[in-house]
Amino acid sequence: MQVPPKLDQIVRLFGDAPQEVKLQALLDYSRRLPPLPPGMADSDRFERVVECQSPLFLQVDLDPNGTVHLYFDAPAEAPTTRGFAGILAEGLAGAGAQEILDLPDDFYVDLGLEDVVSPLRMRGMGAIVFRMKRQLRDLIAAS
Repeated sequence: MQVPPKLDQIVRLFGDAPQEVKLQALLDYSRRLPPLPPGMADSDRFERVVECQSPLFLQVDLDPNGTVHLYFDAPAEAPTTRGFAGILAEGLAGAGAQEILDLPDDFYVDLGLEDVVSPLRMRGMGAIVFRMKRQLRDLIAAS
């Protein structure tokens, strides 16, 4: 299992950064989370990640050429959750299905955020990865 190159670069930058920089970078990624495409906010395919302290909704799409598209919806008042979603959105942009399925389930531990966010938020990160992969497997099975 390996981390796709774009995501690996983000993970390494976080892992090497001092604590105060990690928190600022996480907040920066929260502001960079792409908005949902027009009309998508009403999609009934969004799944709430209930393990997250703040509301976070996720939808995974797979296009015919095998590229995965990730969509996240989280309020601006949830910067930690939005930040992790922003990391995933940027780091996995353009990734193929197998790249995401091969992503280690606990890759986010290497971000070194355990001293910056609560254990509950760390578990939420794991739940986001789990649901992302499960939705992707379901899409593959249905096609």
